[in-house]
Amino acid sequence: MKRVVKQVLGVDVAQKELVVCLGRMHDDWTPELYGRKTFGNTEKGFEAMVLWAKKMTEGAITVRYVMEATGVYHESLAYFLEGKGYQVSIVLPNKISNYFRTLDVKTVTDKTASEAIARFGLERKLDCWKRPKEIFRNLKQLTRERDQVVGERTMAKNQLHAEETEACPNKKSVARIKVRIKLLNKQESEIKVEIAVLIKQEKEVAKSVEVICSIPGVGLLTAATVLAETNGFELIRNKRQLTSYAGLDIKEKQSGTSVKGKPKISKKGNRHLRKAMHLPALAAIRHEERFKSIFIRLVSKHGIKMKAAVAVQRKLLELIYILYKTNSTYDNGLQKEEIHNEKKAA
Repeated sequence: MKRVVKQVLGVDVAQKELVVCLGRMHDDWTPELYGRKTFGNTEKGFEAMVLWAKKMTEGAITVRYVMEATGVYHESLAYFLEGKGYQVSIVLPNKISNYFRTLDVKTVTDKTASEAIARFGLERKLDCWKRPKEIFRNLKQLTRERDQVVGERTMAKNQLHAEETEACPNKKSVARIKVRIKLLNKQESEIKVEIAVLIKQEKEVAKSVEVICSIPGVGLLTAATVLAETNGFELIRNKRQLTSYAGLDIKEKQSGTSVKGKPKISKKGNRHLRKAMHLPALAAIRHEERFKSIFIRLVSKHGIKMKAAVAVQRKLLELIYILYKTNSTYDNGLQKEEIHNEKKAA
């Protein structure tokens, strides 16, 4: 008789509902998906889901709850389960999507997604999720709020320019737009002060930010954004996983001799990370020999400046990860050999 050795509840999280699938692995390593249900994405729904899972599973074997990181919709469930002492694993979306493509599934629905997550949890050894430090959660809220304020200010400035260049501008409209821009400037300044104070209060985080800011072109806001969006690199195990999480990994499409698409970044990742690396990369290209040589070599190879700038963004993000993990500051003197190799390759 087969014996159950592992039990997993795969959860596909949406804004208002949780589509779940129960799976178990037998001692002959054959997976079985056997229970499916939908619950509300509320605390009552969480409690009902846990109660249902207890009835449907063997009490002697721990149930692992597996979900993918879907924006902010999964956070309430993760906090609830972790607070109750259950095993929770949160998987990066690109891992689930890559795994989904290996399955013989033609239709993508919430049901098939939950089944794929359950199978993934059964077949892989997953780490237990731990709730992020309060400082990383607060930094994420503040950096995203600032990003929104900056976006609104850009729109207001464009609107002001359009209004002022009209043949007959409306003076009251212009005045209101200027007041709005002034308010947004004030709000951005307040947010930046809050971010700096938060970082200063945590000595460990302040040290990490200092290390990251030793990289040319990288400032406090960039460091805060990267740490906040990765939860201090909690789910990141290597550089390749980090670039994939940011959507800066290369996607290619080739088949035989007839199909050969241009390589491009996937953009299937955290857009806040990608956006945070844009200006630092441009600054690094202007002021640091190492990154300037990479940029020149790539532009001379394919002639596309934006593509070369994206490559520098990827290099910068990887470097932030390395320095954070090794707790060592950037030293241009240590890069002389690498700079020489880059120039030689160019």
